[in-house]
Amino acid sequence: MSKKTILKISGMHCTACVLNIENTLKKEEGIKSASVNFATEKAYLEFEPEKIGLNRIEEIIEKLGYKSEEETEELGGHHEHHKDEAIGKLKKRFILALIFGLPIIYVVMGGLIGLPLPMFFEKYGTIIQFILATAVILVCFDLWKSGFLNLIQARPDMNSLIFIGTAAAYFYSLAVFISSFFGNKINSENLYFESSVFILIFISLGEYLETITKGKTSEAIKKLVGLQPKEATIIKDGEEKIIDISEIKVGDVISVKPGEKIPVDGIVIEGYSGVDEKMITGESIPAEKKAGEGVIGATINKTGVLKFKATRIGKDTLLAQIIKIVEEAMGSKAPIQLLADKVSFYFVPAVIIIALLSFFSWLILVKSFVFALTIFVSVLIIACPCALGLATPTTVMMGTGLGAQNGILIKSGKALEMARKVNMIIFDKTGTLTKGEPTVTDTLSVTEFSISNILKISASIEKNSEHPLAQAIVKKAKEEKINTEEVENFRALPGMGVAATLQNKKILFGTRKLMEKNKINFIPFEEKIVALEEQGKTVMILSFEGKIAGLIAVADTLKDYSKEAVEILHKMGKKVAIITGDNKRVAQAIAKELSIDRVLAEVLPQEKAAEIKKLQEEGNIVAMVGDGINDAPALAQADLGIALGSGTDVAMETGEIVLIKDDLRDVIIAIDLSEYTLRKIRQNLFWAFFYNSVGIPVAAGILYPVSGFLLNPMIAAAAMAFSSVSVVSNALSMKRYKSKFSY
Repeated sequence: MSKKTILKISGMHCTACVLNIENTLKKEEGIKSASVNFATEKAYLEFEPEKIGLNRIEEIIEKLGYKSEEETEELGGHHEHHKDEAIGKLKKRFILALIFGLPIIYVVMGGLIGLPLPMFFEKYGTIIQFILATAVILVCFDLWKSGFLNLIQARPDMNSLIFIGTAAAYFYSLAVFISSFFGNKINSENLYFESSVFILIFISLGEYLETITKGKTSEAIKKLVGLQPKEATIIKDGEEKIIDISEIKVGDVISVKPGEKIPVDGIVIEGYSGVDEKMITGESIPAEKKAGEGVIGATINKTGVLKFKATRIGKDTLLAQIIKIVEEAMGSKAPIQLLADKVSFYFVPAVIIIALLSFFSWLILVKSFVFALTIFVSVLIIACPCALGLATPTTVMMGTGLGAQNGILIKSGKALEMARKVNMIIFDKTGTLTKGEPTVTDTLSVTEFSISNILKISASIEKNSEHPLAQAIVKKAKEEKINTEEVENFRALPGMGVAATLQNKKILFGTRKLMEKNKINFIPFEEKIVALEEQGKTVMILSFEGKIAGLIAVADTLKDYSKEAVEILHKMGKKVAIITGDNKRVAQAIAKELSIDRVLAEVLPQEKAAEIKKLQEEGNIVAMVGDGINDAPALAQADLGIALGSGTDVAMETGEIVLIKDDLRDVIIAIDLSEYTLRKIRQNLFWAFFYNSVGIPVAAGILYPVSGFLLNPMIAAAAMAFSSVSVVSNALSMKRYKSKFSY
């Protein structure tokens, strides 16, 4: 049996590191899948414990030069501490590099523009440059060490490029400096100490800023984690007692006063209040809560005192499940990222080859070692696989975070990318387009049975069913004060109805299909059935001992905003269909009211997936919107499964997108957010590719023969350092997202 786990990984510098870890782990027997996310610094693994242990996996990662640690529930704050610690170390490294490096930069730059230099600099300038450059390299030695180790192990990464470039500049300058002790005169133009120093300063600054900005992309998770209160007031033996939230047990009675947060999920047993659920559902209007209704942990009680019984605690609460879904989505890879991963895999070796070819080409053409070295260092330094590695995951993190803030849980990068491609949306009828709370509108007797007797028999058999239509009939019988009887041999027949025996008499109650299957003639009553169906009502036929006894018509009201959602989808150029087990006339009546394009009626639950497959074979990219429970096969077959849920009843395991609110307009927001996120990903990938496709040739000296322009390695370092920051900043700009379909 396989096991899934998440490892927190530190020490990664670019996408080459990601692919290095992924490819090594995938080769190990027992590891079924390995996905490493550069932006979240996590590895998502599925492995077989009997073949490979977690300790062995961690050993493999550490041999590659990275540190790993399993993520557990208790490690949330622990990892935040580690992240703050990492930011602190990078800040310290940058400041120290700047302190030691600034005097060199002043000496070199100051000399070029005529700034005054202290006498001892003029006399001992070369020695000072050597000492300070060495100090900067020691401060940034972790970059050198990582780059060197990966290089000799034939796994070059970004740090390998930095190591080769800065080491070449430093050791060449060191050789020139040492030669002065043997009588050779030093030409300041032959010293490259300032280039290696400047490069390391900018790399340190870039990594520091990148780590800070990367941290901001996971703010959605931090906000969700921060929602849960630390304490709760429980009622025990008639007395109130404040306890830590971790001590709450299922069944505990909890009291929540106005202004307090509800600590865990539960069912109200006493009181009445408005509860602000905006942080979970995105709904701005407080939800009214009374006895028998569910409350969600981390929401805010606004007006009255509520007492409720805890039903879900710890990792089972809705908030914990949302956090898990959002974290997994943030760590997942969108299909578009595969392109960047493939490019990054070959990128670093390609850059080293380009740098060497450029070096030897210019050495032959210009016959100047210094000139060729400048080209060599510039090519190595300007190349930045980081921007490519960050382009997609940071944007996916922001997109899924924005969705969570609006009550839309996007489970993966794949779902986020697929939503924009969908051209047909199929809605289940009952509970999706309609409220799923039907009411009995007509009861007709067609034989000697009285209307009350028909209702009595129907309610007696349907009280054993949980179907919304059954509950409507049972409710009607209660309203009419009709007592039901016990039935035997009850059977639910999905998509057709129910069967049972009452006082040894065989009873069938359901659709035409049920009657046809049992060879019961309903044709004499077809006209009456059709008349009711054309009004958008669902007609249930009652058969008693093989003969039709009566008809019961039930109508379900449309959900708020169903019509508005369909209208907007049409404006977006999407086709809309309805799928239902109900008959064609009822489905067509609803379709006509909502202006739906296509009707798939009289479809049994097990047939829904096949109907969706037919639509896909016609060339449609299909999204299925259902309640997430009995529509599971259809949701799985669709290109994109969208599960509707409400509060704690949301079906978390079904559908690739879960809409916490029962508002179909969220389907539109999900599609719009997908298009917006993919637009940002494309922008990031374009600039990452554009930057490298322009920067590398310029660094290689392509402009020199025409304009005499030669890229200074220090400028290359600055450009390289800020390319990653610009990509992450573009992702962060998504915070300003406002859907044009906002409501």
